[in-house]
Amino acid sequence: MRKLKNTELDRLSVDEYKVTDKTPITVVLDNVRSCNNIGSVFRTSDALLIEKVILCGITATPPNKDIHKTALDAEKSVPWEYFEETELAVAQLKENGYRVFAVEQVENSISLPDFTPEKDQKLALVFGNEVKGVQQSVVNNCDGAIEIPQYGTKHSFNISVSAGIVLWDLVYKLRSQ
Repeated sequence: MRKLKNTELDRLSVDEYKVTDKTPITVVLDNVRSCNNIGSVFRTSDALLIEKVILCGITATPPNKDIHKTALDAEKSVPWEYFEETELAVAQLKENGYRVFAVEQVENSISLPDFTPEKDQKLALVFGNEVKGVQQSVVNNCDGAIEIPQYGTKHSFNISVSAGIVLWDLVYKLRSQ
């Protein structure tokens, strides 16, 4: 077995990426504090052809050297938008035909393995603050919540890890339909 060189990976250029069909998922970051987490979400979104990242509240926006550290230019390929209030972003997404799900531990959440995205349904996933999670006022406006099963003593993942788990799972399920 030989590790592949970057030149062998057949990666899209930024221009090619921008015109490629995207996965109909939008990521919403609700008051995410860490620029490293924000950059990681951009990088994961690029890798999975996520259509857009919406940054809300205290979430930093590009250009930002700390976002760039982990995004590695994905902040230039993945479209993004900023909203001062996450509730307004959720309302606009719903008006535009998205089903919006918080990724959060709430009553009556859907376990990620049990969640099956509909092939032609546009989805938006809200990921929350590193300490407080998704705001209750935002959860109240979502169509539902998806929860990642966890089995240890900790009851949360880092937001960038949560995004990676959920986005990969949903993209895999959509591409398998």
